[in-house]
Amino acid sequence: MNDVEQDQEESLFEAPPMGEQERMVEAVLFASAEPVTVSELQSRMPHGSDAAEALVYLRKRYEGRGVSVVKVGDAWAIRTAPDLGYLMQKETVETRKLSRAAIETLAIISYHQPVTRAEIEEIRGVSVSRGTVDQLIEMEWIRFGRRRMTPGRPVTFVVTQGFLDHFGLESARDLPGLKELRSAGLLESRPPPGLMPGPDSDEEEESTEGQSELFED
Repeated sequence: MNDVEQDQEESLFEAPPMGEQERMVEAVLFASAEPVTVSELQSRMPHGSDAAEALVYLRKRYEGRGVSVVKVGDAWAIRTAPDLGYLMQKETVETRKLSRAAIETLAIISYHQPVTRAEIEEIRGVSVSRGTVDQLIEMEWIRFGRRRMTPGRPVTFVVTQGFLDHFGLESARDLPGLKELRSAGLLESRPPPGLMPGPDSDEEEESTEGQSELFED
């Protein structure tokens, strides 16, 4: 079948009404455990559908509702409305907190990505435990980026779409500023490690093996 015949055959099938396309997009996003890209939506929908346009209508329909259609990186998902997050407080409280070493490492990667291990250590002022990085990778909050075109070609680290999804961010550009981090208790009002004389308590914290490198009791 040549291209002309194929186009004629496809033209016999009309695209579903936009209301039906909207329902299709809603169904896929609702059933998917992971955010879905527009191209993935498009590939699942009937010929002639416009997933991007259906998303626009769906987002508008969910405005002010208990759940929202949100963009996560280059994908889309249905998530609880941000102002109702307190209803999930029980699940949040039961989650074990990251250690200060892990929080600082994750923060450096998210704000400075792509960043190498040496650059992380230079910013923190102390060495970075391999266990801490491995655990963040296992949590799928960071991943390997491109290698630097410098001697040794060191690997870089970047945050993942899972990290953005967990914190309700569309991209790394939406990360909070220093004031917001301090008010949330994720950053202490103190000079960065390495700028104060004397031993850094992180060295002792980083020496712990296994889960204790990443989690606090």
